[in-house]
Amino acid sequence: MAASHPAAHRIRSISVIGGFLDGVRLELADGLNCFIGGRGTGKTTALEFVRFALDAMPDRNDDRSEARRIESLVEHNLAGGRVQVEIETKNGLVYIVSRTWGEEPVVLTADGKPTQLTLKAGSVFRADIYSQNEVERIADRTVSQLILIDNFQEDEITQIGAQLRELEQSLSTNANQITSLNERQAELREELATLPDVEEKLKAFTGVGGDDALAIDQAHDAKALRERESRTIEGIDEELSTYEDRIHNQRGQLTEETVGQLTEEMLNGPNGIVMSELRKLLKGCADDIDVLLKRILDRVGEARQQVQQASATIASIHDKQEIVFRTLIEQHESAMEQAAERAHLERLRSNLLAMRRTSEALAKQASDLRRQRDDLLSSLSELRDRRFAIREAVANNINGCLAPAIRISVEQFGELSAYESVLVESLRGARIHNNVVAERIADAVPPRELADIVRIRDLPRLVEQAAINTDQATKVIDALNDNQLLFELEAAELNDKPRIELKDGDTYKASLSISTGQKCTSILPILLLDSDRPLLVDQPEDNLDNGFIYDTVVTRLCEVKKHRQMIFVTHNPNIPVLGEANKVFVFDSNGIEGSVENEGTVDDCKDEIISLLEGGEDAFKRRKERYKY
Repeated sequence: MAASHPAAHRIRSISVIGGFLDGVRLELADGLNCFIGGRGTGKTTALEFVRFALDAMPDRNDDRSEARRIESLVEHNLAGGRVQVEIETKNGLVYIVSRTWGEEPVVLTADGKPTQLTLKAGSVFRADIYSQNEVERIADRTVSQLILIDNFQEDEITQIGAQLRELEQSLSTNANQITSLNERQAELREELATLPDVEEKLKAFTGVGGDDALAIDQAHDAKALRERESRTIEGIDEELSTYEDRIHNQRGQLTEETVGQLTEEMLNGPNGIVMSELRKLLKGCADDIDVLLKRILDRVGEARQQVQQASATIASIHDKQEIVFRTLIEQHESAMEQAAERAHLERLRSNLLAMRRTSEALAKQASDLRRQRDDLLSSLSELRDRRFAIREAVANNINGCLAPAIRISVEQFGELSAYESVLVESLRGARIHNNVVAERIADAVPPRELADIVRIRDLPRLVEQAAINTDQATKVIDALNDNQLLFELEAAELNDKPRIELKDGDTYKASLSISTGQKCTSILPILLLDSDRPLLVDQPEDNLDNGFIYDTVVTRLCEVKKHRQMIFVTHNPNIPVLGEANKVFVFDSNGIEGSVENEGTVDDCKDEIISLLEGGEDAFKRRKERYKY
């Protein structure tokens, strides 16, 4: 059956094979579906099975205890069995998702053929699923509120997130490259510090040799050049040799790393034909590459022979020039006495000049990398601004739907706790009140600006902006003056900070500081806004009074179910009855296995609704008499 609302994702059915709900199959309606039943009958289990199948289990890094609770529930109740969920995307494509515990989900076509699709990151299909605790947790945690806001523009936020991760990786690589260059430059600077002394000593030899002094000086210069020529040719041969070794080591490597993984067991197994074809393909590719590598080795070998021939030729020329040099030097006793020392100093000078050229080249590389880093940081800032603009637009849209009862805002870069923690830790041992100083800096100076201040030691600027004294600013700059830390600060992210407020009388109260019931009152209406994703909530009525359920939840359900599929586990009759559920599923259990004893419209399941949710027909009638209706 085609979906009534093709613009929205929907879950068509849930099937369980094995475990506590063995044999249960739920054919879901487009609008509001309600799971009802006694405690321990499998209602929550069915909902969490959907989460498990769709690869949407809670992140352990986000809430370890909640993640473990749900994982334990699924593992225990699936008991080695399998859950199968039939889904229909908003584009009308139908897939079957099958999953057993300990395995990744398998996405099949509607007729059961395997696909290469993955459900990771909601790229194919996404549902919003909330356990009993998660709704309250959203109200308590700004990071959960940010995720909630992002869900409304998931595709754009996901795309920006991927671009941000790419940029952050590039910045990390860039930082490592700059650090490596800086370390090498520092080593060279230490060596180059001796160059002025060497050149000063060489000046003392200038003019030795009387009338032939100029010729002697020129001869020494030529000797130094000969040594540089020899050293350069040796260096070129070493580079070619190193390159030759690297290429040689690559030969046969692809065969070993790919073809070698295909064992005899695979080649002779039930899928041996496919695996043998793969082996043939990989072996052909590896052989072709080895042929190309052999051609490269041959060409490098030719170049090495030519370089060695040039080395022999230049050595022969140098020998003749050295004889001329010696003949000239031996004519002057003073020049001859100083020749050895002068030659030694010339060699030192040649080495140091080569180092200086290397240092200049490294400085240019570092400058280029720094410019590249500035471009990367600018792109990072632009992406974060774009993401904030999206979040702000979402907040405005929510306000347009839910004002004045609920108000939501987003402060760009408002979450400072992680930044402040880094500063507290970095300033430990700086002999200042690190907590107080860190808080002042975090409030007043963005991380990238702080990195700039530290690099140029701009004490007045830090004093003015952070409202600290000069002594404190000096100690801060000294403590933070570490290249790796400064690179991290440059790219550090200050998360946007959402604020969800509930109107209480004439004032608004932040969700972080209100009662449990009010927390759920502030979050549930946001969850019930229109979306193209199915909404699954376990007992949304928990901690809510019936007045709110009727006035807000039920009213909203009746509107949203026209455009969005919802699956609620509930013990409150107002939700299925007054929300006019499109389908009700009645769960039961014998203590060993769970089952669905009835399903259908509210009228079809009226008896179970009365007995399970109203307390029975007698209780329902007595309340009616008591209230005189």
